[in-house]
Amino acid sequence: MERTMAELQVKIKEYRELTKPIAPENAIGRVSRMDAINNKSVNEAALRQAEAKLQKLKFALEKVEDPTFGVCQRCGNPIPVGRIMLMPESNRCVRCAH
Repeated sequence: MERTMAELQVKIKEYRELTKPIAPENAIGRVSRMDAINNKSVNEAALRQAEAKLQKLKFALEKVEDPTFGVCQRCGNPIPVGRIMLMPESNRCVRCAH
């Protein structure tokens, strides 16, 4: 989890650079400007997702010693180890997540 969190922090920093406002005085052309604005929107969405995942991982790391860690919050059944390994921020089993 800590490695993933460190990777996310690097990505978040990169996304923040990519989502800075595009100055109108930059002579990049109308089509290029539209493309840059579109790319900025995509990067903003990626930034939001990365920030949300980082928060969930921080929460999971705090709860890893808690007896309810790895137990589905909805049905109370154990969350499969494979799911926890792939998505440690998960608080629901596969069935309840859908």
